[in-house]
Amino acid sequence: MITGGSSGIGKATACLYAARGADISILARRRDVIDAAIAEIDVARGGAGGRTLACAGDVADGVATAASVTNAVETLGVPDILITSAGIAVPGHFDDLPIENYRQHMDVNYFGTLHVLKATLPAMRTRGSGHIAMVSSGAGLIGIFGYTSYSPTKFALRGLAESLRGELKGDGIGVSIVYPPDTDTPQLAQENMTKPEETKAMTASAKMWSAEAVADKIVKGIDKGKFAIAPGWEMAALAHFGSTLRPIIHSGWDKIAAKTRKGR
Repeated sequence: MITGGSSGIGKATACLYAARGADISILARRRDVIDAAIAEIDVARGGAGGRTLACAGDVADGVATAASVTNAVETLGVPDILITSAGIAVPGHFDDLPIENYRQHMDVNYFGTLHVLKATLPAMRTRGSGHIAMVSSGAGLIGIFGYTSYSPTKFALRGLAESLRGELKGDGIGVSIVYPPDTDTPQLAQENMTKPEETKAMTASAKMWSAEAVADKIVKGIDKGKFAIAPGWEMAALAHFGSTLRPIIHSGWDKIAAKTRKGR
């Protein structure tokens, strides 16, 4: 089961599991985009078999999400793997972002994951097996200029994953938290429309990953039962040595921000 499975990292991950012959349910908002994604996922299956189920709905709506999960479980069975990839990001300067922006980010990015977990975990616990992978972000490892409404929600997912890890271990359920770097997705293209110039300058040298490359790391990380899945050396370094690296990164970013403002 994959939320946000109609595009980006979620869809790329669905395609990889489809190639293994897995039954897949994807939860996303727009029916037209879901239908296009289903077609791609089924092509990725080749002759591997398996079924794909589309569930249209907003993960921020707890009642609708519970209904979608119930439908998926009744149709395909209790998921062996749950990946929560649905999310939004609308960057901007703090003073320019309305409070509604902050609430929407928390509703989708954090509570959207929580709603799916609440609806799915009881059945996983009853069965005594499963794996959950929550997609956070590099912005869940270090706060990023211009992402004051987004980064806190990704930090929240990190806290949720770390808290649940120990609680679910005794139930035979594994937990992973994923920290993707900048990834070439429709969401990133949308972000770039409102991203502050300082942010663009700070992230200009970062390697751009493809959704397929990140998905490959996610699937391999789940296969190995890894808790922290951090694609690339930059995310891996932040995940393991964040407290040491953070002051150095902040210093560099401060210089870039000052230079950008001076140039403007």
